[in-house]
Amino acid sequence: MIRYIAPVLTALALLGAPAPAHALDITNMTAAERTVFRAEIRAYLMENPEVILEAVRTLEDRAAQAEAQADFTLVADNTEALFNDGYSWVGGNPDGDITLVEFLDYRCAYCRRAMPEVASLLASDGNIRLIVKELPILGDGSVMASRFAVATKTVAGPDAYHQMHDALMAYQGEVTIVALRRLANGLGLDSDAITAEMDSDATLSEIARTRELAGRLKISGTPTFVLQDELLRGFLPADQLAQIVAQKRANQ
Repeated sequence: MIRYIAPVLTALALLGAPAPAHALDITNMTAAERTVFRAEIRAYLMENPEVILEAVRTLEDRAAQAEAQADFTLVADNTEALFNDGYSWVGGNPDGDITLVEFLDYRCAYCRRAMPEVASLLASDGNIRLIVKELPILGDGSVMASRFAVATKTVAGPDAYHQMHDALMAYQGEVTIVALRRLANGLGLDSDAITAEMDSDATLSEIARTRELAGRLKISGTPTFVLQDELLRGFLPADQLAQIVAQKRANQ
């Protein structure tokens, strides 16, 4: 039972509740003192059960603040790889005053939900730089789709990549080479050249480097956004993104 006393005391201390006189030396209590001490703690909590919930909320808030601060540090430590890697597709306004980075997987349902939200944000703002990072985490189909998208960028350029990106986000079927080639042909692209580029060192290296970056940032799911200096884990609607953008501009 002794091992449970310290967390209870911590919880009580957070809320300013009175602690027993021997709280600082609980390991040296006599058996009688320990019995009285436990009784006092139990009586207090039975009379004030809301204390535990309040303490838990306080601890959760502090943990969330610590996590957020850790995320700020992760972004600061990886600024160059996030914003100037030299290979990720850049859209929106390349000269925008705010940069939004999105880590995505084409088979991720929440990434698909996020796509029109991001598009709405870019359309309504006009001064946001968007960087897309390929992070296929949902199996072989995701990896194949990302390799095809990256290969499209290499073979046909950024505009073609943008088209392929949108097509892959909208695609609902099984991801196969045949299906990917059909998408490319439908966009008027050279599917043979793109397919050949899928296995190139450049293509594989780009995806590997993005995976390594995601690992350093402790990203485990998609979509994950980096908005200027802040990590945003998970789906966010356009209005929430816009609010954060406004806060970032106000603090510049």
